[in-house]
Formats: sequence, C-alpha cells, structure tokens
Amino acid sequence: MDVVKEREPDIAIRAVIFDLDGTLLDTLLDLAEATNWALRQGGYAEHSVEEIRMMVGNGVGKLIERALPTDAGSQACEQTLSLFKSYYINHCEVHTRLYDGIEDLLRQLRAAGMKLAIVSNKLQAGVMELHRHYFDGLIDVAVGEREGVRRKPAPDMVEAAMHELGVQAGECVYVGDSDVDILTARNCSLPCISVLWGFRDRDFLLASGATMLAATPQEIPSLLRTIG
Repeated sequence: MDVVKEREPDIAIRAVIFDLDGTLLDTLLDLAEATNWALRQGGYAEHSVEEIRMMVGNGVGKLIERALPTDAGSQACEQTLSLFKSYYINHCEVHTRLYDGIEDLLRQLRAAGMKLAIVSNKLQAGVMELHRHYFDGLIDVAVGEREGVRRKPAPDMVEAAMHELGVQAGECVYVGDSDVDILTARNCSLPCISVLWGFRDRDFLLASGATMLAATPQEIPSLLRTIG
C-alpha cells in the first residue's frame, strides 16, 4: 500500500466535522432491525426500512418515540428504548458499511492536514464501537450522545468536538445528510455541506435550507476550497 505523506493544507479550513449515520456510514438497516426487534418485544407494530429512514436523525430516544404508537406513554417509551439499546450495541455492525468513496475522502483530507471529527446523536458506546471499527487512524475525535450534553441540533456536541480538535468555528465545516445537520451547523455558525447519498433526498434538503450539496464524496474537497 502506498504511503501518502501529509502536506500543509491548501485551503483555509482546518477541520471537518462529520455526521455519522447517513453521511459516513450506511447504518439504516441495523437501526431498523434493532427498532423492530424492540417493538416486537412489546407487541407493537413494526415499520418498514423506508419508514424508519424518516424517523432517524434526532437520537434513539426520538426514534423510539416516533416508532411507537402516539398513545404508548412514557413508560412504554422507556422500556422500548432500553430494549433497543441492549440489542443495538451488540448488533450495530451486522449490515452497516462505509459509503463508497468515504475512506478515500478521509485519507485525502488527512493528507491535506485536516483535523477530522464525528458528531452523532447515536449513543456514545455505539459511536465509539463504530469509530474503532471503521475510523481508527482516520478520524481524531468521536462525540456521541452522552449525559449532560444536549443532542444535535443544539451546538453542544459540535462545540465539544471543536474543543477536542483545538479549532475555532471559523476554521471548521460541518458535513451531514439531514435537516438536523443543517440546523446544527447553523446553530454553531458553521458552513454546511449536505450530502445526497444519505437518509434525505435533494428536494428535502433544499426545502430545509441546504446551500451546498455534494452528490459524491469526491466533490467535498472542491466544495471546501470554495469555502476557504
């Protein structure tokens, strides 16, 4: 394998912060299977993968709330969420895969001297497991849902990642696939690149305020140069 030597970045941006699900990893089928397994334990109706696609993005608590009947109640939400967590942490890599071109993109950005982070509303334990499996040596920082830190679209998780990376908002770009990511970037005063291979389509993203769209990972370095 050829070794790519690092060089000084040729753009002003020093760091890229990525969403995880739908941006770097296709996790949808594992999320759907864990959700439906938890629903089955309580005797609730299951959902199609496409239905669950539109439920994800605001953390697993909101996913389970959306998956349950509207009259299920808080106790049912707590019980189903606990079941989901216990199942998903042991089944989070069954179908999950890197999107095509992502590994090459990350290596290209690192070779350009970029600092890289993941910020996800996924549970911290799941984020760390996926980071270890797919991104060890490629991505510096991984921030997931944890107690005392508000989930996206609040700025807290991104601000924690920027602090760990040692960068300021003016040096970062946020990359994600959803309306939640667009709002997160706005709340952090970051430019946002919205990707078209994830859980939301072009029309939805444009209606949600997307200003920069990437159809493939290979387009992201060029978009970064327009920002820098």
